[in-house]
Amino acid sequence: KVGWYNAVLQPAFHLPYPDDTLAFVVLSTPSMFEKALKPFVNKEWLKIIRDPVDQCVSHHLSRVKEKFPDQKVDVIFDYEILPSRKPKFLAQTAAHVAGATYYYQRKDVELDPWGKKKIYGVCIHPKYGGWFAIRGLLLFPDIQVPFLEQSAPVDCVSTQEKRIELLEQFNFHWQDGRYRDIIEVKERYSEEQKAYFATPPAERFKLLGLTQEAQ
Repeated sequence: KVGWYNAVLQPAFHLPYPDDTLAFVVLSTPSMFEKALKPFVNKEWLKIIRDPVDQCVSHHLSRVKEKFPDQKVDVIFDYEILPSRKPKFLAQTAAHVAGATYYYQRKDVELDPWGKKKIYGVCIHPKYGGWFAIRGLLLFPDIQVPFLEQSAPVDCVSTQEKRIELLEQFNFHWQDGRYRDIIEVKERYSEEQKAYFATPPAERFKLLGLTQEAQ
């Protein structure tokens, strides 16, 4: 429910919907690259002008909207920002309150070793660890769900030592991706997908076999 999200945030970040409004957080799993992105690129490569992943996600979420012709469905993507430069929604907070992933933050560590350093939080999925992404929010403004019960996210990094290790790796060594394997995972990105996301955005077109003209 939108109210769960708004309850844990400052008013500046609130979503402008009644508390009981139904919302879905959309995640992409490791197999998204092979099952969704590559087929999308093969089919739509002449129309790809921005970021292939963003356009792929947009394509699939617009298809979800088509499944509900009698409903108003609002979509907010993870990369959208307001004129104030604030994100339109805080993806990790939304995933946590929806029970999809656990958002580990500095406040989850009792004996904080970081002093005055800025420490960013990170979401971990109980099945995929850090090998997933939060892609967007689907809101159904006309559907109110007062009796929907909130599910707590799975606390899969439960020891203090592991939480410190996770936040250390994410904040200071994120490039090597070790934080993604903080727990034992069921599935991770393929080598091709790792190479894709490790490549600077402007050069990713070549990896997908897209020409400069298509870009």
